Amino acid sequence: MKRSIYLIAAVIIMFASAFTVIKSQNWNVAEGYSIKFDGGDPSGEFSGLKGTISFDPADLAASKFDATIDVATINTGNGMKNTHAKSEKWFDADKYPVIKFTSTEITKTAAGYDAKGILEMHGVQKEVVMPFTFANNTFTSSFSINRLDYNINTAEPAHGSATFKVDISVPVTK
Repeated sequence: MKRSIYLIAAVIIMFASAFTVIKSQNWNVAEGYSIKFDGGDPSGEFSGLKGTISFDPADLAASKFDATIDVATINTGNGMKNTHAKSEKWFDADKYPVIKFTSTEITKTAAGYDAKGILEMHGVQKEVVMPFTFANNTFTSSFSINRLDYNINTAEPAHGSATFKVDISVPVTK
């Protein structure tokens, strides 16, 4: 009789474990994050980061980034340049108020990870790969982006650099 109870209990535990869902670790954006860009002239940073971060190095298939940046938070260190950057000529913050990234796949690399996904900026959606690392509860990424790919200030393609280096550092908490 005892053997039967143990056998039934073992079968129930195995059956229940087959339906157990393992979720990625959900993270919250902490204070002190930075989103900096440098195109020579202009350069600056954005604030207004919001989003959902689900990341588990042991379960990359279930990991996902879904983040937005408020375009109106651009800060070049110069009030006139900020106004210019928010205008129709550049980011057109009234028409396109957010920059959005949604990952479709996260993979391990020799240097860290790659987040492949859709970057939407200025009404244009393009697939990009953002390399990143995750250490000490901080995501860091550095990559380049061409503003002309997103129809940003195409009237002056030679104005400053068309390619901007972007550096992101996002501390997170559970």
